[in-house]
Amino acid sequence: MAYRFALSDVRYLTAAAGAEALAATDGLPLTDATLLADLTRVRAVAGERAAAVVETVRLRRRAAGKLGPAAAAWLFTDEALQQATPGPVAAHRAARLAGVGVHDLTCSIGADLAALAAPGAAGGLVVGSDLDPVRVLMARHNLAQGMNGAERPPRVFVADALTRTTRGLLGYADPARREGGRRITSAATVPSVDELDAAHAGRPPVLRVPPGIDYDALARPGEVELVSLDGVAREAVLWPAELAGPARRATVLRSDGPGEALTSDDPDDVPVGPPGEYLIDPDPAVVRAHLVRHWAARHGLWLLDPHLAYLTGPAVPPGVRGFRILDHAPYRERTVAQWARRDGVGTLEIKQRGTPVVPDELRRRLRPALTGPTRQAATLVIARIGRRPDAFWCRAVEPAPVPPAPPAPPAGR
Repeated sequence: MAYRFALSDVRYLTAAAGAEALAATDGLPLTDATLLADLTRVRAVAGERAAAVVETVRLRRRAAGKLGPAAAAWLFTDEALQQATPGPVAAHRAARLAGVGVHDLTCSIGADLAALAAPGAAGGLVVGSDLDPVRVLMARHNLAQGMNGAERPPRVFVADALTRTTRGLLGYADPARREGGRRITSAATVPSVDELDAAHAGRPPVLRVPPGIDYDALARPGEVELVSLDGVAREAVLWPAELAGPARRATVLRSDGPGEALTSDDPDDVPVGPPGEYLIDPDPAVVRAHLVRHWAARHGLWLLDPHLAYLTGPAVPPGVRGFRILDHAPYRERTVAQWARRDGVGTLEIKQRGTPVVPDELRRRLRPALTGPTRQAATLVIARIGRRPDAFWCRAVEPAPVPPAPPAPPAGR
């Protein structure tokens, strides 16, 4: 169970004694195997605050990959870190809010505020509030650490997101997607989309919600943007009418190169045809934004079935993991086992879409046929084509490098 921080813990951690204890603890392994022994050593310098110190150091280590090395001086709760926006995603959202005064209504420990207040980001007045005084105190500390490069940290105060506490600022909210340790994937966030819209009816806020949300059921005016980072869907953003573009947008961000964006206004005229040389699974942001046809049209691909998200074509777009089709037949376990024995496969990845097949259960049944070395791998894709499930016996193809973005034109052109 995660440690529950109190205000007194935060005050200790931000004082000189806490800083010394954190520095002394940072050199300890703090693994599951060493934790009890490490706690004993930390108690010698932190006393009753040892658990808070150890939890903070462990959370900072986890935060480095998500928020960057500067988060090494931040304070977190476990739940707040889980929900915090990865740095590139927060920076992208802040860029869309450039020049707009923003009130982060659910600022938590300040991760989104840091992006909004960074030089060249929002550009307008930025303030934050949260109902939890512990997180507000953590946010004040975090934003004072210089992570965002701003000259002056945004003002942060305790307030309920369902109350009006500022004027002239556009609300932004990232309502809780976990309650009692359970992940929320519907519109029933805490507070809910309906509650936030009702409380700020005069100027609907920007809302960050779970990427799996049924946004069609919300029927909320404006734009829905699905954002992914390195192939993982990270968020859906509900943009109000004043900032909306097309009805739907997919933004694909990559850590190793330029990303990609497409919208519901892009061309979507693609044919349905037989399997080509490759099978391609589009980025989850594209799939969840219902823009598979648009993405296929952009990259010269076609559909295997009008209702299937898998695509096919002569080449795999850069930056995308694809599968070279080696065999294709109506799905039968006996056929798949024959392919595995023929190719001496020892490791089998199984993907399915639109069928009742459970990959882990099928892999157990196929184990007698997987007699080859583990380095000999194959991918089985089972997909419903028309009225029947088809099997595609494939070899995974690692993504080709994404070409660098073209240089910006000279100023004045």
